[in-house]
Amino acid sequence: MEKKVVIVGAGVSGLLACKYTLSKGYHPIVFEAQDNIGGIWAKTLESTKLQSPKPLYQFSDFPWPSYVQQLFPNCGQVSDYVHSYAEHFDLFRHIRFSTKVISINYEGPNSYEDMESWTLWKGNGDPFGNGGKWFVAVENLHNVSTEVIEANFVILCLGRFSGVPNIPQHPTTKGPEACEAKVIHSMEYSSLNYKAARSLVKRKKVTIVGFGKTAMDIATECAMANGVDNPCTIIYRSVYWNVPDYFLWRSPLAYIYLNRFAELWVRKPTDGLLILLLASLFWPMKWAICKVVERKVKRMNRLEKFGIVPECSFLEGMNACLISTVPQGFYDKVEEGSIILKRCSTFHFCKEGVLLNNNDSESPSLINNDLVIFATGFKGDQKLKHIFSSPKFQDYIMAPQSDTLVPLYRECIHPRIPQLAIIGFSDSLSNLYSSELKCRWLAELFGRKFMLPSIQDMEKDVSTIDNVTRKNSNHDSKTCIGALHIWHNDQLCIDMGWNPKRKNGFWADWFEPYGPMDYTHP
Repeated sequence: MEKKVVIVGAGVSGLLACKYTLSKGYHPIVFEAQDNIGGIWAKTLESTKLQSPKPLYQFSDFPWPSYVQQLFPNCGQVSDYVHSYAEHFDLFRHIRFSTKVISINYEGPNSYEDMESWTLWKGNGDPFGNGGKWFVAVENLHNVSTEVIEANFVILCLGRFSGVPNIPQHPTTKGPEACEAKVIHSMEYSSLNYKAARSLVKRKKVTIVGFGKTAMDIATECAMANGVDNPCTIIYRSVYWNVPDYFLWRSPLAYIYLNRFAELWVRKPTDGLLILLLASLFWPMKWAICKVVERKVKRMNRLEKFGIVPECSFLEGMNACLISTVPQGFYDKVEEGSIILKRCSTFHFCKEGVLLNNNDSESPSLINNDLVIFATGFKGDQKLKHIFSSPKFQDYIMAPQSDTLVPLYRECIHPRIPQLAIIGFSDSLSNLYSSELKCRWLAELFGRKFMLPSIQDMEKDVSTIDNVTRKNSNHDSKTCIGALHIWHNDQLCIDMGWNPKRKNGFWADWFEPYGPMDYTHP
């Protein structure tokens, strides 16, 4: 009897999961709540461009078309590229659009108490378990009908950057309700077309909460619409490194940070004595390069002038996946006064606008505004947690007593949740690149090319990697494999029986950047 695979989400990760599941002879069903593919690329700011350089953000078996010349394609070009991929591999016929997955519930021959005593994943180590099934409740958003689909395996491709907005909590008397201005999340702004978005901010006093990539994109659009007559204000608490592009001294940053030699600079769980000695030997080089890069970025972006030099090192920012690209002209807008930067420790709302509090200030400062936009990200972990009906599985995703964020073996499999994979949740320097190799790894698991370790060994591996990544980045709010990208891919390759050394020759393997095209063939 053919096994049924359900994939939740038709973003980039969902499309990859569909393509590689098909390659093993299965016929998956992909449920997508929107009426289009692409995930965040289906609804994003008109001005948004790729965060990663084009060579790092492409399918290994479907290169970018030659007419796309930009190193950082815009959102329309990315959307067209993703659509072309889905058409080329005939994926649309497997997708049910405008169909929202309400919940998933696992039922098997074993009780939750029995499952606690399992030694192997799913009881017997087989990818499709020992008779258990998932029941996927879905809602058709057109006719508001619901149905339940049985599945032998579920792949969650929900992503981290959509769904449940992350809005800072305030008492009712000091929250958005107390403010006469319109208050929205960047998710609402991003869903507007360019004309509607421009109309929303035109001739308005706009305040943006947050200082990430989305905040800078929105602020740039506001500055272009209003100029210095109605400057846009960004209020923020922390600052991180950002770069105008991935080139310094006409040399790609990938040659500095995205090669095997650079990974000598960071801790890895499998490091032996020789690697540790080499890392110690090259530590002065690591420190010097980091300082030179920081000095260059500070000068290019005028960070000292604007008082926004990050406290963390550039390398720590890379390790925590906190490096972003700056919209073209952003700091010029700050210079001319059409964007105003305001740092504060806390803030709250009042009738007239937003009150900023600083530890060194006796009285809060008031910002009058007509529109407040929260560019404060999303609660991806909450979205993932609440798709499960079982409180037990919800606790596995976000254990109350644990500070580990969604513990996944190989950033894909939860050791305690059977017949299920999660793709695209961990952060990296290029999510398409990392998701594709994990989908290929999962397909080989379906084909029984390898077996997973015991549950205990998987949990130990997850804990070890979590500790290492925290030490590398001095940051613990999200899962990021940015510093260990090549090492992580090596582990996937070894599992699949591939040679982890993907380049020809010692020099190329150690000093050239790794990218998707290095993994085109086994």
